[in-house]
Amino acid sequence: MEDENPIRTLGDYSKPSHEGYKNTIELLVENNVVPLQFDIIRLVQNRCSFHGLRSEDPNQHLKDFLKLVDSLDLDGENRERTRLRLFQFSLRDQASNWLEHLPAGSITT
Repeated sequence: MEDENPIRTLGDYSKPSHEGYKNTIELLVENNVVPLQFDIIRLVQNRCSFHGLRSEDPNQHLKDFLKLVDSLDLDGENRERTRLRLFQFSLRDQASNWLEHLPAGSITT
């Protein structure tokens, strides 16, 4: 009988693990994916972040997000994919928490 709670050292807890993690946003597997640059991610975070506060308008956030991302013209062939990849970086605090608690793979478009 295998021990359900094996003894772990402090070092075991300090090693990051993504075992069992599946992203809420599911992307189709494609070969020609353009890597996201750090500057682009920071731009999205700084220019159109949404915190999920009552005073914020989620529809306005989506308009601002799409306007910003579409103006970058990162990958014209995969515009929707680029939007999906960047969207998670526009969310903060309660909004980010909401996204993380959705079922894995629940956002596909």
